[in-house]
Amino acid sequence: MKLLTAALAAALVAAAPLTPAMAERLPPLRVFESPDISGPRARGVKLSPDGKAVTYIKTRADDLTISDLWIADVAGGEPRMLLDGRKLAPPARELSEAEKARRERAGVATRGVVDYAWDDQARMILAPVEGDLWVYDIAAGQARQLTRSAADEIDAKVSPKGGFVSFVRDDNLYIVPASGGPERAVTEGGTELKSWGTAEFIAQEEMDRSTGYWWSPDDRAIAVAFVDQTGVDVVPRPEVNATGAQVVAQRYPRAGRPNARVDLFVQPLAGPRVKVDLGPNADIYLARVAWAKDGRTLYVQRQSRDQRRLDILAVDPATGASKVILSETSPHWVDLTNDFRPLKDGNFLWSSERSGWLHLYLYGPDGRLIRQVTQGDWAVEKIEGVDEATGRVLFLGRKDNPTENRLYAVSYRTPGPPKALTPGGGVWAVAVAEKGGAFVGTYEDPKTPPQTALYRADGVRVRWIEENALKAGHPFWPYAERLREPQFGTIKAADGQDLWWSLRTPPGFDPSKRHPVIVQVYGGPGSARVQKTWHSPEDQILLDAGYILFRLDNRGTPNRSVAFKTAIDRRLGQLEVEDQIAGARYLQSLPFVDPDRIGVTGWSYGGYMTLLMLTAPDSPFRAGVAGAPVTDWALYDTHYTERFMGTPAENAAGYAATELTSRASKLKPGAVLIVHGMADDNVTFDHTTRLLFALQAAGTPFETMVYPGLRHRGGWTPMNRMHRAVQTLDFFDRKLRTPGRD
Repeated sequence: MKLLTAALAAALVAAAPLTPAMAERLPPLRVFESPDISGPRARGVKLSPDGKAVTYIKTRADDLTISDLWIADVAGGEPRMLLDGRKLAPPARELSEAEKARRERAGVATRGVVDYAWDDQARMILAPVEGDLWVYDIAAGQARQLTRSAADEIDAKVSPKGGFVSFVRDDNLYIVPASGGPERAVTEGGTELKSWGTAEFIAQEEMDRSTGYWWSPDDRAIAVAFVDQTGVDVVPRPEVNATGAQVVAQRYPRAGRPNARVDLFVQPLAGPRVKVDLGPNADIYLARVAWAKDGRTLYVQRQSRDQRRLDILAVDPATGASKVILSETSPHWVDLTNDFRPLKDGNFLWSSERSGWLHLYLYGPDGRLIRQVTQGDWAVEKIEGVDEATGRVLFLGRKDNPTENRLYAVSYRTPGPPKALTPGGGVWAVAVAEKGGAFVGTYEDPKTPPQTALYRADGVRVRWIEENALKAGHPFWPYAERLREPQFGTIKAADGQDLWWSLRTPPGFDPSKRHPVIVQVYGGPGSARVQKTWHSPEDQILLDAGYILFRLDNRGTPNRSVAFKTAIDRRLGQLEVEDQIAGARYLQSLPFVDPDRIGVTGWSYGGYMTLLMLTAPDSPFRAGVAGAPVTDWALYDTHYTERFMGTPAENAAGYAATELTSRASKLKPGAVLIVHGMADDNVTFDHTTRLLFALQAAGTPFETMVYPGLRHRGGWTPMNRMHRAVQTLDFFDRKLRTPGRD
């Protein structure tokens, strides 16, 4: 350990001068003001189907709450705005609850153009704007409003052949000719409790399925879900706003309780509706739906309620008859992905963890395994595209280490190793062209803000879309000298597996002194925090205040082996805390860390972890800020909770072990600040109120800060976020700083 700490100290000294940087300190307000302190960033990047243009969404330089649609020609020239979100968005329109919920699930925090879609012929772009639909005609170079109604049009799509625009309004599915004309109801009789074409709460929140209908490739039929929520419990949810309060009767399926029933139908545009046979057990999850390239088969992924089995059904769309062609099973759980890719020859690509790592496989139409496409002790992240002309699949993977990824290409026809198309050292997000293998890539690392460019199929950069170079004129440039390179390393978990960590030191860091540390934790399945991504300007507020920032990815986090991910099975909040405490003990061994001044903060699962870490026996943490914490898994939703914990009836001991109100008396007086939005419909506010009551009953002093009208992700304005950041800093300054010592 002494050799390790000496090497780390030397690396930190080499990372930057020991004297305070002369660069200007980043004012907290500037982090949240316009223009974006991280520079212009392209979001929702797509290549046009004809490969001639790249489109993306970008927030306005003068208003971070409004986003516009931009386009850049592949041939060159400056990017230009296509749709002005400020002009198109009605200033005072109130969105429907369904649209608010969709935006909350998707994490959308802006108004204006927040989503869009090309038609397959690259003739037009469809964009929903604040409840109505707009179409941009590429040839004409102008936009026109397609719908104008009091109700919101949600989940809008262009049909594959470009003949229609479809959308859900008032719980029914509609289509309208893309060229204009009268709309037509595809379904009738939909209500809030019995709806057509929508994705239920669980699908949107936990299953990464935001739609409830799927066009056939020939524009002749639509597979459409029918969702019946009448059996789902009503959870009265107080929604406290600045000007008043109401009680929302939310249909929320808590762990062990009934889910919505979801049926699937095939609706030809001309002909009777056909029900799909999903099997005799109605208590299942409709996980994914996809059409074969020729439209003759409908593929459905059906997940069992306990999530230990996932079946792929091949469905005859004419009769609804189905048969299982492939099944994945696990004694733990089977994660959902978007890696099912049907090919023109009838075969399909699929990802599976059956080898102990997530890898790609090629199957025949009948579900017969043809070959394993990738292999090794590393994880595929996800399929990004398929070039059928060359027989290549493009995927993001983590061959080097779990803190960074690269885009790879590999032949699915001929066995061979994958070839990296992008350099390492950071994190990539890509959008691959439907044909030819060209891609748009966005790259970032700790000293490089997100940069977006167009690349050829061999990985050679063609042109910048948003270079966003950190140089003179960039919004962050005046503060760039304060950036310090983070250090990455590993410690061992109790079972011998590597736990990756990152550590950042403040400007002017002096290793001869002892510094306070804030551990930034999430810790839950599905999210890794130790990543070589762009240095968060919000974190710079804490760094500028003199804190060391530390992160550790405990067992259960993604991008690792099946053994690493599933170690937490049926015991959430136990091994994760053990690993985080091991990280804190490592920190205490470092000569430049004050072992008595370590704090912790996190949001959602991270808020839950914060409270567990503060109440652990002999906790090394002096104080913590817990945001929107889960306090009792019995209060959380079915799909997420039961995947890892089973039901409360099956695993009473597991639920009891990490229920937080019973630990209230273990919290040190004044050690926690609890933060929550008062309209949260994900981790509902009663998670926090129960804990507040328990702390008060135990006579334990604590602090709290609540935000009227704000949900789990959505609705947070720049000023709300600034207040939360400053409140967090103030709390840690009072708990971890010593006058005359820092």
